[in-house]
Amino acid sequence: MLLSLSQLLLSLYPEELGFLRVFQYLTFRAVLAAMTAMLFGLALGPAVIRRLVEMKIGQPIREYGVQSHLGKRGTPTMGGVLVLIGIGVSTVLWFDWTNRFVWVVMLVTFGFGAIGWADDYRKVVKKDPEGMRSREKFFWQSLIGLIAAIYLAFTVAETTNVRVWELFMRWVSSGLSTDLPPRADLMVPFLKTYSYPLGVWGFIALAWFVIVGASNAVNFTDGLDGLAIMPVVMVGSALGVFAYVTGNVNFSRYLLFPYIPGAGELLIFCAAMAGAGLAFLWFNANPAQVFMGDVGALALGGALGTIAVITRQEILLGIMGGIFVAEMLSVMVQVLWFKYTRRRYGEGRRLFLMAPLHHHFEKKGWAENQVVVRFWIVTMLLCLIGLASLKLR
Repeated sequence: MLLSLSQLLLSLYPEELGFLRVFQYLTFRAVLAAMTAMLFGLALGPAVIRRLVEMKIGQPIREYGVQSHLGKRGTPTMGGVLVLIGIGVSTVLWFDWTNRFVWVVMLVTFGFGAIGWADDYRKVVKKDPEGMRSREKFFWQSLIGLIAAIYLAFTVAETTNVRVWELFMRWVSSGLSTDLPPRADLMVPFLKTYSYPLGVWGFIALAWFVIVGASNAVNFTDGLDGLAIMPVVMVGSALGVFAYVTGNVNFSRYLLFPYIPGAGELLIFCAAMAGAGLAFLWFNANPAQVFMGDVGALALGGALGTIAVITRQEILLGIMGGIFVAEMLSVMVQVLWFKYTRRRYGEGRRLFLMAPLHHHFEKKGWAENQVVVRFWIVTMLLCLIGLASLKLR
């Protein structure tokens, strides 16, 4: 919005308001987006927490869980709305409204946020311990993820909406067998020229898996004070660097990345997400005044997955977000092993003391802050490895 306003004013008063040309610089707007989201979140945080307390939206704590967590019962949850408000306001203020990629990420983010809000609302307001049933939640996640995946399959491949429509019609008329341009291939990090052509169906399947998988992975990670939000900030910031590179014709050519016109504008969203996340951490740091809840975790995970798909960094998302992957795999392996051993031996057995993984380490004697900070350190290392792939190819 402010970019369009500055362009309008410059067209009217080019000499008097020449200083407004600074708004044309993507990096400058990204810095302001981060600052806006952070300051907005810090200012709005106390009021949001007060309102959640008044509504008695307290986090339920499982009796069979980690005993040290019982003291957290009643802490307000659904604090993810604070992050989403910060992201939404800041992004709308600073990004180019004509950019289709940012709108897609925004729709996925707030769509997944609505799913999380419904789940949290049923749990803490309606007092339904199950919340939204797993199948229902997965259905809505899959629907949003599939719509985004189909749209991105053609949007990433072409530069304008007119050409996107032409490519889509060509795909339909060809019997759903049209290949996509090389920029839509799956990139393999650390290899100079190797990429794997996916085709339309392969792109859609991978994009759906990454978006829905990332959403659930972040949700599994959100179990300790500050555990999920800081890795989201770090991974999102790293993806912002890749968005800037793929959206710049010179940098992408020099670093051997596919040039995707418009992808650079995602840096604004990533910066806003980082600023809003740090503001939320102010209130979520141990001892937390508010929890993120599904409304924040599902939304932020979906955002990371969608950005990774647009920038063609699906594999790197798995590397940089290794903590998210480990948390989700720990739950899947625990459940599958329990069911298998119960069928084979008559009683279920566990590989981990408790899943997700962060609870396993708590059961082993790590203090909550130790788990959180060590997971942060691992994520920082993984993000540095991911960023090294910019040049190590």
